[in-house]
Amino acid sequence: MAFPILSAKEAAAQIPHNANIGLSGFTASGSPKVITEAIAAKAVKEHEEGRPYKVNIFTGASTNNHADGALARANAIGRRTPYQNTPDLRKRINSHDAHYFDLHLSELAQKFRYGTYGDLDFAIIEVAKVFDNGEVVLGTGVGNVPTYAKYAKRIFLELNNTLPEGLYGLHDIYMPLDPPYRREIPIYKPSDRIGEPTVKIDPAKIAGIVHSDAYDGIKGFTELDDVTLQIGANVCNFLLAEVKAGRIPASFLPIQSGVGNVANAVLFGLGNAKELPPFEMYTEVVQDAVIELMKMGRCKFGSTCSLTLSDKTEAEVLANIDFFRDKIVLRPAEISNSPEIIRRLGVIAMNTALEADIFGNINSTHVVGTKMMNGIGGSGDFTRNGYLSIFSCPSITKGGLISNIVPMVSHVDHTEHSVDIIITDQGVADLRGKDPVQRAEAIIDNCAHPMYRELLRDYLRMGKGGQTPHSLNAALAFHTSFLETGDMRNTDWAKFGA
Repeated sequence: MAFPILSAKEAAAQIPHNANIGLSGFTASGSPKVITEAIAAKAVKEHEEGRPYKVNIFTGASTNNHADGALARANAIGRRTPYQNTPDLRKRINSHDAHYFDLHLSELAQKFRYGTYGDLDFAIIEVAKVFDNGEVVLGTGVGNVPTYAKYAKRIFLELNNTLPEGLYGLHDIYMPLDPPYRREIPIYKPSDRIGEPTVKIDPAKIAGIVHSDAYDGIKGFTELDDVTLQIGANVCNFLLAEVKAGRIPASFLPIQSGVGNVANAVLFGLGNAKELPPFEMYTEVVQDAVIELMKMGRCKFGSTCSLTLSDKTEAEVLANIDFFRDKIVLRPAEISNSPEIIRRLGVIAMNTALEADIFGNINSTHVVGTKMMNGIGGSGDFTRNGYLSIFSCPSITKGGLISNIVPMVSHVDHTEHSVDIIITDQGVADLRGKDPVQRAEAIIDNCAHPMYRELLRDYLRMGKGGQTPHSLNAALAFHTSFLETGDMRNTDWAKFGA
């Protein structure tokens, strides 16, 4: 069947104000590029002519500058979920120009199939190949494409000419039945394949193909510094001690790692920790460090939802796709982040915190409690269900003006019940089996920076009794002091009646 070939502008012209749109991809990888930029240009024109124009965007996770960035700059986003990390969109969210609702990544596909968010008017899907029967080979990110492709009324395909047809076979597309008919998802090791290499799309729904040659535009991570290297070393030393103690099997367990410089440092540390055996990953993103570990033989296999690679590393992987073909599988988000599979495989979950409090609660999303940074992403899917839940962050930021260990987190994403281990550049706090005061002592002694330890000990001493001895008047004093003076070290407990 011959599908219409359209320009990006022609595709955008068919998308009306307030349309619900599902986008392919997971992080920047596999996200649309040229049609979303054309929608943004249309929004600018509509606004200039005095007409409202916004669309509602549903994704797999974050997207890229071509999608979230362009649409946010044009003030063209009405509703947005489930995760984002674009500065322009962040500004819109925090000024309430865009209505963003944060959501665990594993949940969105099923909620959409149940009709929670209404009908899906359009899907825009980046592909590497289109077959005449409507089957497509996806790009480097899957996200929620199987659900969007099935439920969208009309579909635009972005055929990216930079993607090799050799991507065929890298994907494992599987959509579970919904409750009450769902059975177990039959993945028993990270390398198991249970689905199809392509997404099957009803040809009648394909409104057109738009050609693209744009890259994802993912920048390489910054060079590792002493702080991130120390965090990575502390994580590796902890895992090695667990293996020696028999609390992790000698054959090791699958690993999940979040995105960012700290996560990258942890992965590089695992590459250098030769005492640990080569390992597998069951995760939501594979980033540059994992590719290096695969080349070194340290990472045997990576099950993921996306290849979140810098343009340079992506080009290397695509040029050597046969080498990586038996080392990587790309899955939909509700499979890569499935709580059932994570619990069954015994995944070691390693994620990054913005801040942690002395009782073990984690803030992953909000700066000073109010301003959305990125979103919870998949951290909750893995944290709550992993064999071990590890959170890491630097002990201080901005040269010591901010302590990332605080009396009480200013926003709670992960409660103390889901957090086993907290690791900073200062050391490791093992919270397992400890009551709140014991957790506080372990976190202050091992994770807080020395310049903040006495302030935190003072706070613990002046707690008002009970199992968790908070002083409610002073619980957010670190944050208040920072807002007032720009330095958490200026906290004066007496000022807060403590």
